[in-house]
Amino acid sequence: MPPIPQVPQTPPAAAAGRIAVIGAGAIGGYAAALAQWAGLDVTLCVRSPLDGLTVESGGTVRTAAVRIATEPAGVAPVDWVLLTTKAQDTAGAEGWLRRLCGPGTAVAVLQNGVGLEERVAPYVPEGTAILPSAVFISAERTAPGRILHHVASELHVPEGPLADRFAALLAGSELRVRPVADFTTTSWRKLFTNIAANPITALLQQRIGVFADPGMAAMTRDLLREAAAVARAEGADIGERDVEGTLEIYAAAPPDGGSSMLYDRLAGRPLEHEYITGAVVEAGERHGIDTPLNRMLLTLLRAIDRDLQDDRDLRDGSA
Repeated sequence: MPPIPQVPQTPPAAAAGRIAVIGAGAIGGYAAALAQWAGLDVTLCVRSPLDGLTVESGGTVRTAAVRIATEPAGVAPVDWVLLTTKAQDTAGAEGWLRRLCGPGTAVAVLQNGVGLEERVAPYVPEGTAILPSAVFISAERTAPGRILHHVASELHVPEGPLADRFAALLAGSELRVRPVADFTTTSWRKLFTNIAANPITALLQQRIGVFADPGMAAMTRDLLREAAAVARAEGADIGERDVEGTLEIYAAAPPDGGSSMLYDRLAGRPLEHEYITGAVVEAGERHGIDTPLNRMLLTLLRAIDRDLQDDRDLRDGSA
């Protein structure tokens, strides 16, 4: 196999804004790199030191000259914070958020699930502007600081002045910001892409190609129909077209692609099930809508997550 071409690092253009990205997973690393290549001043906030940041996309590897910060004490307020941690790690980002948010700072939340503003509000200074985002990016972290981008580079956000500011900030990058009028529908539509793909690939430890099986596709259709009923009760315009559209997305995706939950399980990290499958089950309970397939998946995911936690405890105890 011929070597993957490396694109030499070039000095960034004059910075048009100061950005801090909290989290160096697939989404955080990818977003930080694209912002830096567009000439923005980017600080990547991580728990453990990195020896650099590279992104492979379309067979080409590029290096991003981002600043790496490992302690909240070492950062100061910026114009924009991109919160890209997993949903379950939001509280753990509070130290970063308190240091990075000053007067005029806005926080864009690039996480899975719904209710992003309510999730983040307790951990930022009162009055901080929060912009929820539906993330349409397929990428995985193959090693610390090493990101493999598969497909898509879009963030859908609720339209308004804050969305316009965010779109202008990233206008020179390959990360497209798309303001939408009905963000409730958008956020549930994005959740749809995760509701089946994430738990099923994680449980089976298989890639997206598993949905080519007719029996799996039929079960997925029933799973999504449960979620569609819940989404409508939550005020989203979700129907059968979204069920079939999600199945079409799975069919068109590269069969060797995965999901963030699959990557987390393979790496032994905590799973995000409570904010994906759990969001469907919880909302269903609020509205009196039964969700037996989603409840079954949630029960299985919780069991796996407990086992992963036990494995982490054993490793930590033997260190």
